[in-house]
Amino acid sequence: MKTKGKRLLRKLSGAFMAVAALGTVGTTVFAANASYVNTLSVGASAVLEADVGAVAVNTAMSGTTTHGQSDDKKTETADEEDAEQSGLVMAKVQNTLNVRKEAKEDAEKVGYLYADCGGEILERRNGWTKLKSGNVEGWAKDEYLVFGEEAEELAKDVGNLIVINNVDALRVRKEPDNEAGVYGLLAKEDELVVLEELDGWVSIQYGKSKGYVSEEFVTVDFHIDAGETVEEVKAREKKEAEEKAKRKQNRGAVAVDAADDVLLGALIWCEAGNQSYEGQLAVGAVVMNRVRSGAYPNTVNGVIYASGQFTPAMTGKLANKLASGNVPASCMQAAQEAIAGASNVGGATHFRRAGNREGQIIGDHVFW
Repeated sequence: MKTKGKRLLRKLSGAFMAVAALGTVGTTVFAANASYVNTLSVGASAVLEADVGAVAVNTAMSGTTTHGQSDDKKTETADEEDAEQSGLVMAKVQNTLNVRKEAKEDAEKVGYLYADCGGEILERRNGWTKLKSGNVEGWAKDEYLVFGEEAEELAKDVGNLIVINNVDALRVRKEPDNEAGVYGLLAKEDELVVLEELDGWVSIQYGKSKGYVSEEFVTVDFHIDAGETVEEVKAREKKEAEEKAKRKQNRGAVAVDAADDVLLGALIWCEAGNQSYEGQLAVGAVVMNRVRSGAYPNTVNGVIYASGQFTPAMTGKLANKLASGNVPASCMQAAQEAIAGASNVGGATHFRRAGNREGQIIGDHVFW
C-alpha cells in the first residue's frame, strides 16, 4: 500500500505560496488558482469581509475579542478558520491513511491517502475532516492531517511544476531555439517535470537530459499526489497481478551446450550484477528470447558474441569473468532459470539503461 495514487492538480489558494517558492511561474498556474478560488462556496472576498466584520464587532465589545470562550477554544477555532481559508489539507503519515465514509473509526473505508498526498477540505467536525483528493471523498482523522501554513509548506516541499503537452507530437529540443537539435517527441498529454520557465520556452527533465519545449504548445500546472479509492486500488492491484503473471511465464526450455549456463551467468553478472534477482533474470530472459526468435543466432554463444550486441563481450570484460571462474550464485540461478524457459519480461529482446525509452522498467534497466 506504499504506492502513491494519481497526480492531483492543486487548485487551491495556498498554491500561490508554493509556486512562488519554486521560481517564476506561468500565468496558467495563477489563472487556474484564481478561477478555483472564485468557485468556492464562500469566495475569498466573502471570507475576508467576514473576518474584518468580526474584528470590528469584537473590538467594540468592551475591548475583548471573544465572549464565553476559553483560550484553548479560541486557538482551536482560529486554527480551523485558517485551515478552511487555505482549503488545503495534506496527509502526514509514514505509509497509508484510511479515508472513511463517515466520521468514525469503524465506518466503511472509501479510499486511502499516502504519504505526501493532499486534497481539498470540504468540512471539519469533532476531530475529523471531510476531504476530496482525486476521486476519493470521505472523512479522515485530524491527527493524521496538517492544515493551513503547515500544509502549504509540506505541499511546497513535495509538489512540483508539471508541463503537459497539448499537441499530438511535440519536439523536445536540446536548446531553447527552433533550430536546435531534437532529443525526441512528446505524445499528447505527456507530463514532465519543469526545471525552469524562460522567454517563450519551458525547460524540462527529459530522461537524464535537460530539454526545451515551446510554451506555445504546453500547459504548466502545480501538482501534488492524490489518493485512491478502494475500487481504484483493487483495479490497480488486479492489473498489476495480471501483468506480472503474463510476464512471469515459461517460454519453453532451450537445449544448450554444457557451458552455456556459465557463459550466460557471466554475461548476466557483467550487465546486471548490481541489480536485483528480478533484474538479473530479465537479462537472461532477453538472451534466451533472442535464441528462440529466429531473428538472431539460435545458440546462447551466437547471441552473446553477435557483432555489436553486448558490450562486455566486445570489451573483454566477459572473457575476464569467465577466466576467473567466479560467477555469483544468483547470476547462475538466473541463467539456469532463463534457459529453462522462465521470463519476467515476456518476449522482450532488448534492454538498456532506463531513460527515454518506453518499456518495462526493472531496476536500472528498461526492457522491450
